[in-house]
Amino acid sequence: MYPSEPASQVLELTRTAEELGYSHVWIGDSQNNWREAAALLGAAAVSTSTVVLGTGVTNVVTRHQSVFASMWATVSELSSGRAAVGVGTGFTALGSIGHKPVPLKTLETRIREFRDLTGGRSVTDDVTATEYRLDYLVGSPRRIPVYVAASGPKALRTAGRVGDGVILLIGTAPEVITEALSYVREGAEESGRSLADIDVVLWTEIAMGDDPVRARDHVRGPVARMVMRWLPLTLPERIVPGIEHVRTFAAEYEGNYYGHKLAKAEHAREVTDEVVDAFSLAGTPAEIERRLSEFAAVGVDQVAVVPAYGTNWADRIETVRAFASVGQDPR
Repeated sequence: MYPSEPASQVLELTRTAEELGYSHVWIGDSQNNWREAAALLGAAAVSTSTVVLGTGVTNVVTRHQSVFASMWATVSELSSGRAAVGVGTGFTALGSIGHKPVPLKTLETRIREFRDLTGGRSVTDDVTATEYRLDYLVGSPRRIPVYVAASGPKALRTAGRVGDGVILLIGTAPEVITEALSYVREGAEESGRSLADIDVVLWTEIAMGDDPVRARDHVRGPVARMVMRWLPLTLPERIVPGIEHVRTFAAEYEGNYYGHKLAKAEHAREVTDEVVDAFSLAGTPAEIERRLSEFAAVGVDQVAVVPAYGTNWADRIETVRAFASVGQDPR
């Protein structure tokens, strides 16, 4: 979820997801767009008991390495180990304060430092050359899984090389997922592992209902914004013309890091159903159940659904409830 709503509502949705049997709740971290993720994670940790709590996603710049590691060690402690770090190179969180996303080499270094610090070991600050540690973790290490958000080949290899999991930000076309996982596999093999050692999370907007047209209409805005950005993998020929058309509006959004999930209504209407289906999970319950089977067949372990951004709060909670029932025997 993206915490644009009051904190009380974010916690309400977190508890609802747990009651419905969801395994994870991922909370967005973009300080100029949404509520502070660290505070929300702490509150969620003490008000839930089973769901894993993570960031979807954070970055390694806006918090110093020592603050970043201490934050997560504390969330892990409060939740009795139910913490998972979703992290990427940064886009809105950094862009909105005039910073560029970090290089992948820097991200990889920060992940290794994070593991050292939460493991009770010392690291050296690369600016001051000061050696430091989280003193309270010496002798009491914390094991906190790290999920690397990735779209392009280099980032996907990085996720396979250093991540406990990968968060795929690539859309939902099975052939694109297959290509992406080939890069994750290459990275895993570089570190002496296999793709089976990586938890694969597919990130997608979701809208579902008995009316498939209305469901797809709900996600055209976020899909439009997604396809306006550089798309680094091989795209199915059936959707290339539709994407090229939507990208003609991209210049109007350059440098805008606020409300980045949605396109203007007039641009959203230009997104075809074929593009919607390649970059989201939308349709009737039967359609969505079929697509979940396709995802599992190509190697996805977890589908992280984002209730259609821009719909009202009641509709978003209803989407979370409805998705929890997909595939279940009504008896």
